[in-house]
Amino acid sequence: MSAKFPIIAVTGSSGSGTTRTQPLFARLFAELGVRAAFVEGDSFHVYDREQSLAALERANVRGENFSHFGPAANQWEKLEALFEQFGEQGTGSVRRYLHTEAEARDAGQAVGSFTPWQPLPAADVLFYEGLHGGVVAADIDIARHVDLLIGMTPTVNLEWIQKIHRDTLERGYDPGAVTQTILRRMPDYVTYITPQFSRTDVNFQRVPLVDTSNPFIVRDVPAPEESLGVVHVNPGGRLQCDFYELLTEIPDAFLSRPDTLVVRGEHLDLAMELALKPALEKLLKRPA
Repeated sequence: MSAKFPIIAVTGSSGSGTTRTQPLFARLFAELGVRAAFVEGDSFHVYDREQSLAALERANVRGENFSHFGPAANQWEKLEALFEQFGEQGTGSVRRYLHTEAEARDAGQAVGSFTPWQPLPAADVLFYEGLHGGVVAADIDIARHVDLLIGMTPTVNLEWIQKIHRDTLERGYDPGAVTQTILRRMPDYVTYITPQFSRTDVNFQRVPLVDTSNPFIVRDVPAPEESLGVVHVNPGGRLQCDFYELLTEIPDAFLSRPDTLVVRGEHLDLAMELALKPALEKLLKRPA
């Protein structure tokens, strides 16, 4: 953790909705008048798309597990080094993974490749969104460098629906291949992804109110108005959230437990803003 150069991390599985938080935080940072450096977790994968396919084939031959959720496919030591360097000096190096044809075309590179490493822009705060903002494993402890750790945790079936739709419609993958990826990642999902949500300061979860019992045949993603949003503040976390004030500002909200607020799905973004903005103000204005 750093008093001078804070780090905010949004962590969640593939398809959990971490990327949708970036516009919200960009607006909050602008309102607070602070400069933010935005870092994507995919930048710290070991392999580009072609190399990943080759690594997967080798793992299959050897009977080994391999997924982007686990240590074999990620440079966690580089991510931890970035967090440490930024927290101490406000500097570091980043790159981008080019997921789509549009991103690749803009960068003048192949889809599924990495851009070159470049210095971070001058920034007051680092914002990370990806898979591993709260990972602790072996001699790696990324979570300890984060000043505010936020979990995006939709119900598992909804997470899978969102992933299948994103990967097939936006990234052009075959639905069967996406399903196989979900199955292959499960051991690393249990070992490295879900434990992070016990280290977060707050978790935001979307719960569908329509039938998602077979996520592999559902043809559309449940809309926000077909969902409930669950906001849970973890005991001992750094987020001090006045739920009773939120109850007066968010229509139809209620407490299911003293540390858990439930809102209509279309109000989840509002709940995120009202819960997080005071914490950001305190974090970003504290003395160095």
